[in-house]
This record gives sequence, C-alpha cells and structure tokens, in this order.
Amino acid sequence: MKITKLFMVLALMGVAETTFAQSEKDQKVMADANDAKEMLMEPEYGLTYFFDNSKGYAIFPNVGEGALIIGGASGNGVVYEDGNPVGMANLKKIDIGLQAGGQSVLEIIFFEDEAALDIFKDGEYELGAELSATMLKRGAKASTSYSNGVKVFAKPKAGVMADLSVGGQKFEFTPMENMD
Repeated sequence: MKITKLFMVLALMGVAETTFAQSEKDQKVMADANDAKEMLMEPEYGLTYFFDNSKGYAIFPNVGEGALIIGGASGNGVVYEDGNPVGMANLKKIDIGLQAGGQSVLEIIFFEDEAALDIFKDGEYELGAELSATMLKRGAKASTSYSNGVKVFAKPKAGVMADLSVGGQKFEFTPMENMD
C-alpha cells in the first residue's frame, strides 16, 4: 500500500515537472517572439504595414538551419491573431541541393486574412518551395505583397549559409487551450 502511494506521488511529481518544463520553454519562446516583434516594428524593416493589416502572424524567433547537400531546419514560435497570442507552433524544414553551412534565423509568416490563418491553425500546414522568404536587412524596406494569403520574411541572426536548394517547410499548431 505504501509503495503504491509513493509511486503515485512520484508519478505526479514527474507530470508536474514535465508540465512546468514545457511551460517554461513556451514562456522563453514567447519572450523571444515579443522581442523579435519589437525589433521588426522598427521603421527601417518596413513591416509595420503587415503587423497592422494582417489577420495574424507566426513568429519563429530562433530557427536553426544546417546543411551539406541535404539540409534541415527547426524552430518553435508563437501564433498571433489580431495581435494576441493564440497558440504555439513548430517548424520543420528539409531541402536538397547545392548548400553548405549553418545559421540561425528569425522567421515570420503573415496571414493576410482569416481564411489563410485558419488553414494554418487547422493542424499541419506546409509551405512549398515556390514560396520563398523575403530576406530582411536593417535599412531595407519590405514592400512586397502576399502570395496565396501568406507572406514570409526571414532575418539572418548568426552564421553563414550558401544555399541553392529546393525543399519545403512543415508547421504544426497547438492552440493555447491545449497546452496544459
């Protein structure tokens, strides 16, 4: 009897620790996403229009990429609707081609309307090779339009990558109410 109670207490402690760790990780990603948004709202990036006029956006503040012929990337982000966080997302990317190196990037995806955002929030979402990210640099203005209701921007943070490849990105969305 005592062993059963001890086992149950230890199991509950393990669940609580796992939930806390997940929550702590999500809090770090949310803090990084907020910092990234503040930086990207600076006039020299030209994204204020997209923040003000899109139905929603997903900010992936720390996407790690690496490649030698075959490449991959992954990162975690926050999904916003009407400026408010509504869930978390993760990004996975795989590609093949003439590429080498490694880098860290900030990626943001803007959704023009509710339909585009809903497609992303419905579960597993993919961006094909035909939709490439506009690279952001300080002093450059991002004056481009949406493609199929979506616009992607990326800002290199660190590292060097030579890339001429074909691939795609896959995303998974978890609503805030399902994060416990």
